[in-house]
Amino acid sequence: MTKTPLMIRSEAVAGGAARLLGLLALALALGGCAALANPNPRDPLEPLNRGVSQFNEGVDSVVLRPVATVYRQNVPPIIRTGVANFFGNISDAWSFVNSLLQFKLQDAGENLTRVSMNTFMGLGGILDVASGFNIERHREDFGQTLGRWGVPAGPYIVLPFFGPSTLRDTLALPIDRRLDLVQRIDAHGWRNTAYTLRAVDQRSNLLRASSVLDGAALDKYSFTRDAHLQRRRAEIFEKEEPPAPPAQPGEGAEPARGAQPAAPGGAQPAVPSGSPPPAAPAR
Repeated sequence: MTKTPLMIRSEAVAGGAARLLGLLALALALGGCAALANPNPRDPLEPLNRGVSQFNEGVDSVVLRPVATVYRQNVPPIIRTGVANFFGNISDAWSFVNSLLQFKLQDAGENLTRVSMNTFMGLGGILDVASGFNIERHREDFGQTLGRWGVPAGPYIVLPFFGPSTLRDTLALPIDRRLDLVQRIDAHGWRNTAYTLRAVDQRSNLLRASSVLDGAALDKYSFTRDAHLQRRRAEIFEKEEPPAPPAQPGEGAEPARGAQPAAPGGAQPAVPSGSPPPAAPAR
């Protein structure tokens, strides 16, 4: 029997749906096996996360690190500092909103002051005038806001391209992306250029730290995971110590909130999971 175009299209859709269901079933099976194999409640998907982490490291070694190295070696420091200041000023605006949502009125005031001064006196944020007046930057995102509202972190997750995260931060990520001021750039070309430049600038500031991590960490995955979870805990609770979760059999106690993470530097998301949290921009 001759198949009509409609029949061919229907078979293609059915085949695509079957493949999608198969992939979903495989992902659920892997997640279930990982949960059974790993008693660590903070990282029940460790085998899957390690696979994504290796993928991110491959992308980093092939694309991000070479581009960031060329950028750092060929762009003058004063220009790189201006780029970092510009994107830092953009993030300060969203930090101001999240500080308000967390009722951190002093932090919100300082972030608003930074945005106002750097935008109007610092050539749109290229110059960090506010730091010259010792006005502190308070980095906040919607994941931190959810944490302050009492939403638990959930399991550790490594996202493709974005790197280390948790279930809570993953759910908050679309809000952070949607309300990012770069997203408001109408021209697609300029918007994509801004995203690319920001990612390259952030990765260039991690070159030295990632080199130290490569040579120092016996298990880079565990090192990055523990440092990320400890840093996020410190960012959310700051001076308030929440009840520590009970230690699991065969697992060390939760690091104290006041202790500094073992990883050098301070996240932006958009950095491969093999890299430590972002350090301060080079000047």
